[in-house]
Parts: sequence; C-alpha cells; structure tokens
Amino acid sequence: MTLSASGLVVIIILWQLASGTLVDAFILPSPLAVLRAAAELIEDGTLPADVAVSLFRIVVGWLIGSALSIPVGLLIGSSGMVKRAIDPIVHFFRFIPALALVTLFILWFGVEEQSKIALIAYAVSFIVLVNTATGVAAIPRDKLDAARILGANSRQLFLWVIAPAAAPYAFVGMRIAMTAAFVTIIGAEIIAGRAGLGYLVWTARLYFRVDWIFAGVVTIGVLGFVADRVWVALGRRLFGRYIARSGLY
Repeated sequence: MTLSASGLVVIIILWQLASGTLVDAFILPSPLAVLRAAAELIEDGTLPADVAVSLFRIVVGWLIGSALSIPVGLLIGSSGMVKRAIDPIVHFFRFIPALALVTLFILWFGVEEQSKIALIAYAVSFIVLVNTATGVAAIPRDKLDAARILGANSRQLFLWVIAPAAAPYAFVGMRIAMTAAFVTIIGAEIIAGRAGLGYLVWTARLYFRVDWIFAGVVTIGVLGFVADRVWVALGRRLFGRYIARSGLY
C-alpha cells in the first residue's frame, strides 16, 4: 500500500470512529452511511445525472476560457505595448470573483447552460492568461537573440521558441484554473441551478439529508482529483520535454 493510500485509509478510519462517538452521526454521517446515500442516489439516477451536468459545464467552460486566454497571454507576453495597454484591465477584472457576477451573467445569457459556461470561462481565463504571459516573459533574452541570429523570422520565432517555452506555464495555468472551474460551477449551481452537484448539495438540506450532502461533496472531490490526474498525465504526454526542462509540475 502506497503512502498516499495509507493516509486516505487513516482519514476514513478516523472519520468512522468520530461519527456517532465524538460527533452526532446526524451531523457527521459515517463513511458507510455516505456510501449508502451515494448508492441510493445512483440507483434513482440522481447522482449520475448531476455529475454529467456539472462535468459538461466545467469541461466546456474550462476549454473555452483557456482557448480564449492563451493567445491573449502570448500576445501580452510578446509585446510590451500590448502589455501596457491591457495589463491594468486584466489585473482589475481578475480580482472580481466569478460568483459576484452570477446575477449579471444570468441577465445577459439567461438561466440555461450559457450563463454557467460563460461564468466558468470568465473564472478560468485570467488564471491561464497570467500564467501564459508569465511564461513568455520568463524566456531568456539570449535564447530569442540566438534564434534571430540564426535567421528566424517573427513567425518562426513565435512557433519554435516562444510558444514551446510558454507551453509549460499555460499547462500549469490550466491545471490551476481547473480548480476555479469546479469552485465556480458548484457555487453557481447552488445560487442559480436546477441541476448539477451544487444543486444536489444545496437541495439536500431541504430534506435534512446530511448524508446526501456528504455524498455530493465527496463526489466533487473525487471528480476533481481524477480530472487533475488525467490532465497531468495528458500534459506529460503532450508537453513532457518542455515541462521537464522548465522544472514545472
């Protein structure tokens, strides 16, 4: 058994011991009770449906936000003039949390999927943009000068030097932004959702089903962990040599 698995087993055992002894089992359901609640939600189709809804919103919003922000980050990092023009705007909006804009996004995009996907794209974009721009800015000047001396034009410099050097930073930015995507969609579904894991967690309180709340929270954690592992594995496969050279994980 690995060290990570051992730590997880210890946490589950302590949780099981605390439930009903140190803390009332109604407030802190045991792992077995949560497992039974999850099985109940799976059996009636609630949990699979909510997982599918939330994952769809997360993946689409995350990809759209990243796809829009990476080119802008490369442009900001490559051009001092563009950076001076856009930098104040970026650093103003990136401090406005996405959840503060839920009502506005519903007014602008409606109550269906568009508003939630746009909200995730907003939350993701600034993280990826800043990381990508940082990657471009971190390229050693002598590397750029060497490429120019060897005859690289602007297009070749961008494709073969700047973009590969910034790839690890964009990859890490997307990994960090994945957390923001999960946080944003759960919050949005709690505030203005009619389906999804956030909606499940929020409505469970109406039935005093704390075990359902725990089942939803644990599911969110498991999905986030799996998504992170998949992205890391994919990143190592696609950008392995660039990530290894940069020292980024």
